[in-house]
Amino acid sequence: MPELPEVEVSRLGLEPAICGRRIADAVFRTPALRHPLPPALATRVLGLRVDALLRRGKYLLFDCESNAGGGWLIIHLGMSGSLRLVAPGTPPARHDHVDIAFGSTVMRLRDPRRFGAVLWHEGPEVGTHPLLQPLGIEPLSAEFDGDWLYAALRRRHGPVKPVLMDSHLIVGIGNIYAAESLFRAGIAPQRAADRISAVRCATLAIAIRDTLAEAVAAGGSSVRDYLHSDGGAGCFQLTHAVYDRTGEPCRQCATPIRQLRQGGRSSFYCPHCQH
Repeated sequence: MPELPEVEVSRLGLEPAICGRRIADAVFRTPALRHPLPPALATRVLGLRVDALLRRGKYLLFDCESNAGGGWLIIHLGMSGSLRLVAPGTPPARHDHVDIAFGSTVMRLRDPRRFGAVLWHEGPEVGTHPLLQPLGIEPLSAEFDGDWLYAALRRRHGPVKPVLMDSHLIVGIGNIYAAESLFRAGIAPQRAADRISAVRCATLAIAIRDTLAEAVAAGGSSVRDYLHSDGGAGCFQLTHAVYDRTGEPCRQCATPIRQLRQGGRSSFYCPHCQH
């Protein structure tokens, strides 16, 4: 957490409040998150206007006049981060590490585990940043469909669930949405990726797109620390079919949900509905 839907919900919440506005102040209360926070960055962004707020995988990309001598502020929420809009002068809590002020509002990064990132990329081509360059296809893009997925999975021999979570192949699908998408497609998480037929890949691609889109519409899943920019919580977790429901009855057939370990992560599935 957060996964693609939560990051997209954050983007949608922040966009109308900060786009077109200039950065009036930047405050760093810790020397480092996942990467060091260079003090010069707080000065570099001052006065720059945020022209657009984009998302690439789980990264939020703030276009700070990149075509006019500026660059890109890149923020990753890590495992426990959230970006919230607060009023100027709001006292920071213990884990509030970064403030970006826009006059009448402040964008505040809260990150209890400090596994997020705040980075700067100079110039207009943000896609060349070393963390963004190797990222795979966007699952909500027009290019992602059953044909693309079938061709990609034919080259992968491991279990399908870890393959779906590989950001070098497909970005933004974490543990929750891989489990939920596979359930919707009726595919067991331990099935070999290269043994999934073209027809089932078409079903899986639709399941992935639908699951992610519905999660965005529901405000994401708030299962640990994730909150919206206004401090509210997502509600997609209320409709999870398999994730974190070990032993509970399947919503389709009443068979108890099972759990197994894959790549150090817990996988949840219905042994009757998924094969």
